[in-house]
Amino acid sequence: MQQNLNINKQNIFFNNIGLLIAGLFIMAIFNFATCKYSFKDTSPIPPEIKSFRVNFLENKARYVNTQLSPQLTEKLKDKIRGNTRLRQVNEDSAHYDISGYVSDYTVSTSGISGNNASSNRLSVSFHLIFKNNLDLSKNFESEITTNYDFSASQNLSQAESTLTPDIIKNTVDGIFNKIFSNW
Repeated sequence: MQQNLNINKQNIFFNNIGLLIAGLFIMAIFNFATCKYSFKDTSPIPPEIKSFRVNFLENKARYVNTQLSPQLTEKLKDKIRGNTRLRQVNEDSAHYDISGYVSDYTVSTSGISGNNASSNRLSVSFHLIFKNNLDLSKNFESEITTNYDFSASQNLSQAESTLTPDIIKNTVDGIFNKIFSNW
């Protein structure tokens, strides 16, 4: 009986040692097997690029929101100044020359409840024209479109008072990402 008791103690001891070794092994695996994610907001701007110019961003849509063009222009300048090392200039010699226009600003019905419209959608499109004066092969034009839903109980003027800040932010972010990101 004493012998069985000693054997049981040895089994428990070896089982505990085995669990300890297994636990240490698993911890070592998790310690070395880490996932690393990296998100870059901007791709590296070539060192020879030192300046940018943002031309007045016009509104050529059929419906003109008078606040949109001046605010888009200023907010885009602010974003580039605040998020890159580029210097703003107002000359034709700027390394990056950015221009464009609001090409579409239309409202459509997006939801119907019964026989009535329950929500409307404002679609805003911006046509971006980007010129890299040091590498003409990098020039491009692109269309950036965003949609904003609002209650059908509001008219467009009422909806614009709350939507305009989002329209400006999202359009500026879209322009910035097209120019400076690898997306």
